[in-house]
Amino acid sequence: MQNALKDIFGPMFEAMLQGEMNQHLGYEKNERGEKESKNCRNGDSSKTLKTSAGDVAIKVPRDREGSFEPMLVPKRKRDVSEIEEKVLSMYARGMSQRDIADTVEDIYGFEISYETISEITDRVLEQLEEWQNRPLKKFYTFLFVDCLYVTIRKEYEVKNCAVYVILGYDLDGRKDILGLWLQESESKHQWMQIFDEIKSRRVEDILFLSMDGVSGLSEGVKAIFPNVIVQRCIVHLVRNSMKYVPNKDYKAFTAQLKKIYGAASLKACEAEFERFKQTWSQYPGAVDVWARNFKHVVQLFQYGSNVRKIMYTTNAIESVNASFRKVLRKGTFPNESSVFKLLYLRITELYEKWNGHPVNNWALVRNQLEIDESMKERIKKYDHGGY
Repeated sequence: MQNALKDIFGPMFEAMLQGEMNQHLGYEKNERGEKESKNCRNGDSSKTLKTSAGDVAIKVPRDREGSFEPMLVPKRKRDVSEIEEKVLSMYARGMSQRDIADTVEDIYGFEISYETISEITDRVLEQLEEWQNRPLKKFYTFLFVDCLYVTIRKEYEVKNCAVYVILGYDLDGRKDILGLWLQESESKHQWMQIFDEIKSRRVEDILFLSMDGVSGLSEGVKAIFPNVIVQRCIVHLVRNSMKYVPNKDYKAFTAQLKKIYGAASLKACEAEFERFKQTWSQYPGAVDVWARNFKHVVQLFQYGSNVRKIMYTTNAIESVNASFRKVLRKGTFPNESSVFKLLYLRITELYEKWNGHPVNNWALVRNQLEIDESMKERIKKYDHGGY
């Protein structure tokens, strides 16, 4: 494969450089008789480029006046491995191998095979494995868990498989995706195995975990991290209750719900909930969803408003999964490796976007967390040295 890549890169760079020379002179090779120009081609010079496939010898076109300054491979520059990074970047943005090949051909006038693109993108598999098994931080303030589904061809069958994703906020409010796991379905047993794995990867304590309501997940995570506070996603409760409400009442119904979980205090929340039950008694199914889960709303008011804004919803991880879905629109994947490869490349782009910055208003969140004495002690344990 290394030799094959060398055979591809040499002609590719030479074709690109010839295109730059055509632009510089204003005419293509063998057209000078039709164009009036004092400058012209003057043979070529040899140059050895450094690529990930090894050294590649190419010929760089020259002009008689010596005014040609190539942009692709500037004079005195030899390392051109970033062309592969461009292919990886296109792949990370959800472009198919066909799209990438067509784009390269449109821009550079050079054909690149799907197999070559696959080999280039396969370079991340070793990095992916290292990332999947890296030691995690000992302490996370918030974890958000969710699943999305992909279609994979397995043993002559096409199956929908669940991709498990965990997003974490560390002690300084920085985001991190703890890992990706793929199974044929979502279940509390799979989540327990995943939490057991992250414990083996050094995680010792978690303050809050926000989830969408998978049956048994709360008990499962508490069996591994006994002190974690599990918060049911309020936005999912809203969606679940909306199934019992006709379209004409959506706006008024959701507006009154917001007064419940968005109240300034627990007393105000309980008063709004009583009004809600009376107002919407004609929809007992919708009211019952909230009556059965009202304890999850009450739990929010044990913490400050800035903490509540983070823990009450899984929107943070749904945003991550939305970015994953944009690159998973290719349809059916040939194997699990192709899914992980694509998602890992997308994760590297998310890390660049987040740039190690904390989430908004993190200083206020941190202050409100430390009002609780037990949490303050847990935070203090990991704030120096052990973190």
